[in-house]
Amino acid sequence: MNQTKQYIQSLYEDKDSLIQSMQQYAEEHGIPIMEKDGIEFLKQLIRIHKPKSIVEIGAAIGYSAIQMASSNSEVKVHTVERDEQRYHDAIYFIKQAGLEARINITHDNAINWLNQFSNDLHIDFVFVDAAKGEYKDYVEKIDPFLKPGSLLVVDNVLFKGYVSKEKQENRRFVKIGDKIASFNEWLYKHPHYTTTIVETGDGVAIAIKTNEE
Repeated sequence: MNQTKQYIQSLYEDKDSLIQSMQQYAEEHGIPIMEKDGIEFLKQLIRIHKPKSIVEIGAAIGYSAIQMASSNSEVKVHTVERDEQRYHDAIYFIKQAGLEARINITHDNAINWLNQFSNDLHIDFVFVDAAKGEYKDYVEKIDPFLKPGSLLVVDNVLFKGYVSKEKQENRRFVKIGDKIASFNEWLYKHPHYTTTIVETGDGVAIAIKTNEE
């Protein structure tokens, strides 16, 4: 971690004991959660955009869902997690946060879950943080439900330096980096979105829906 990133992260104080315990749990069990600067950036986007309904693809233990719901008292979060243990962990933490009424979590494969969405569903904010090789599939599935002005936020789009080829020592990560690089190019060229990438956390793409056709 470079000095600038260390400085930025030092500014954030996690005073919430539940958030602190979740961070510790994630570290002890090797569960990836957003870095401090990344999650704070995501929360700020929600405060600015003021969405009513958020769809999150990839709940893990519910860390980002709880943070998103806590950043806007009116928003409802619909999220999915395919790993059974993480799903149960998320339910536990969501209950601890007292957010059962505003966070709806489903245990399922994300594609199966998205296939069940109804045509009259209104979504104005999507956060993608699941299987990196399926990012394009997720966006294609969710796109019909997003109206112009909706935000699509995608995490890990710089993936530990493997997208830019800054790192190449881990062969599996190299392949993941190549897939994410292809996704980034595809999203930048997508006619329905105007996209930018911010170098915070592990890289966050922000795409605003501009066209339905």
